Amino acid sequence: MPNFEEALALMEAWTESPSLRRHMRAVEVAMRAYARRFGEDEELWAMAGVLHDMDYEKYPEEHPYRGVEELGRLGYPEEVLRAILAHASYTGVPRESLMAKALFAVDELTGLIAAAVYVRPDRSILGLELPSLKKKFKDKAFAKGVNREEIRMGAEELGVPLDEHLAFVLEAMRREAHLLGLA
Repeated sequence: MPNFEEALALMEAWTESPSLRRHMRAVEVAMRAYARRFGEDEELWAMAGVLHDMDYEKYPEEHPYRGVEELGRLGYPEEVLRAILAHASYTGVPRESLMAKALFAVDELTGLIAAAVYVRPDRSILGLELPSLKKKFKDKAFAKGVNREEIRMGAEELGVPLDEHLAFVLEAMRREAHLLGLA
């Protein structure tokens, strides 16, 4: 089975966009944090996070199928492949594993958090507090592309109250602010 460093190199080989790379790293960070919380394999969950959108740039019409096909060819575990397929609601793949539920729950939320950071005067996540993030979450005009319903549904499927989910992912990203370019 490939390791995390190989997964990271694969993501970088398939993805040129710095913003998409940052998004996938943010999802990786959130997945690691949830793996720790639930006593799961951090490296495995991180691989799902860092690879979940690897084909989005090259094959937007075939996402996530094309990436999953390549990952299967390279020997990634079935649990990772199913989680990646299930993170996109339109695939119809049910989110049965905790990993799949976590990936779905953090994907849109990391985008909302990053958007909230980018409009801050200092462009730093370090000063972003939960009440401010909640305000951005409720403001439908802010970051219109972020699907709030999927964030709500993801938290519910994961069994984590929405406010706790927002705070948890915010804190996970805050701890890795330098890695994510959000310091």
